[in-house]
Amino acid sequence: MHTDRPVTRLFSLSNGAALGKCPGLRVFLMILLGAGMVCATALAAPPQGTKAQDAPATPAGHAEFVGSDTCATCHADVAKGFATNPHTKMALMPGNANGVTCENCHGAGSEHVAGGGDVTKIFDPAKASAKDVDTKCLSCHAGAHPNFDRSPHAKANVGCTSCHSIHGSKEDTLLKAPQPTLCFQCHGDQKVQFGMPFHHQVNEGLIKCSDCHDVHGTFGNSNIKSTADQNAICTKCHTDVRGPFVYEHAPVKAEGCLSCHSPHGSQNARLLNMPSINTLCNQCHSPVSSHTITGMGSGSAELAPCTSCHTYIHGSNINAAFLR
Repeated sequence: MHTDRPVTRLFSLSNGAALGKCPGLRVFLMILLGAGMVCATALAAPPQGTKAQDAPATPAGHAEFVGSDTCATCHADVAKGFATNPHTKMALMPGNANGVTCENCHGAGSEHVAGGGDVTKIFDPAKASAKDVDTKCLSCHAGAHPNFDRSPHAKANVGCTSCHSIHGSKEDTLLKAPQPTLCFQCHGDQKVQFGMPFHHQVNEGLIKCSDCHDVHGTFGNSNIKSTADQNAICTKCHTDVRGPFVYEHAPVKAEGCLSCHSPHGSQNARLLNMPSINTLCNQCHSPVSSHTITGMGSGSAELAPCTSCHTYIHGSNINAAFLR
């Protein structure tokens, strides 16, 4: 029954019929293959109305180092004075065979040069945020200043270039101005204290702010330099009260020098916090009449300072009461 029809031949393939003996099937498969190719092309093609600029852009090439000589062709004024800059040592750093210096801070300059000096293609600290500038500087100086991020200066957005002039400074540490002039630009209260009758000789140039403070951050208050014995900040100069003593004065060991002295300046001799030595001592020691101790008349404690007898007030090797 209708055994010669193509449909019958199609079923006969399951019984081992050759493809060449079925021209109808061959045509059918070719049509099916062509339809599949058309569908695949349609799916791969962008939707109608899609513009060329909607396609992902090709990533831009990375900038390359061009060398300091190339930088000098436009920035001759900077390059001329850079020979004495401490940053010239970067040319001797391991792996810096090309002697790159400018681009260590400003970034690779090939795109900046190709753009005719396009300022958007180079890192300019003058236009960057304090945080970005600090990150750039700390990429080299983090070992020397590991605590800068926790310092009051960093928290107040006082960045590296707030105090340092990388290109134009003549100071050893590239400061914009010498100490204490630079520090006084912000710390006006301390400037007044150094003008008091009794003061550490900072204005006279014998002491620098950085002798006591690490402006790049410490674990102490007010950026005071960290030492095993915090009194060492003072006793490195005031060696006569350094100790150790057989009999230590507890406030000196526990609270430190600042419990009695104002470090920058004072209206009182010896930079004391109070004009009267007795009033200062009586903050811890209940007021007593010297009559109970020496047999002297009443009121003598107000007339004679405590240190007339308690001479070794910072500590003594011979007397627990710090008597002379």
